Amino acid sequence: MKIDIASYDPTWAVLAEAEGARWLDALGDALVTVHHIGSTAVPGLSAKPVLDLMPEIRAGLDFDSQRHLVEGLGYEWMGEFGLPRRRYCRLSDPETGTRLVQAHCYTAGDSEITRHLAFRDALRGDPMLAGAYENRKRHCASVHFNDLKAYGRCKSDWIDTVEARALKGIR
Repeated sequence: MKIDIASYDPTWAVLAEAEGARWLDALGDALVTVHHIGSTAVPGLSAKPVLDLMPEIRAGLDFDSQRHLVEGLGYEWMGEFGLPRRRYCRLSDPETGTRLVQAHCYTAGDSEITRHLAFRDALRGDPMLAGAYENRKRHCASVHFNDLKAYGRCKSDWIDTVEARALKGIR
């Protein structure tokens, strides 16, 4: 898969809100909320044009029992997909196969929710930090243009550092 970093598109926020509303309509009380995370959630930041959503599941609910509702929205249910406690679901364009949305579902109160939101909010609150992240992403994409895993590894130390600082600021 070629890694394409697109210029910021203000419709990403609109599309994320609409997709979150679809989740809320379909799952109702099973959801607390749907967060827009990742680079497409940061105004002005270039990104891979795939929305990252984080549906927050009501505590005490067996979310796996809701799988049929998520699949009814057109998502492919991937289970934990390498990350404990997460349920990963992805939505692709049925005609082109182009990935449109990735949903990273966690139960309310999970530390992963706090981590993702802290990183997003740090980028939203500091345009210079967001610019540095964009530079890092563009560098990693240029070096690993056909290897999504290597691209992710290339960014991971930078992200870990920013997340640690952001989490320290909210504790």
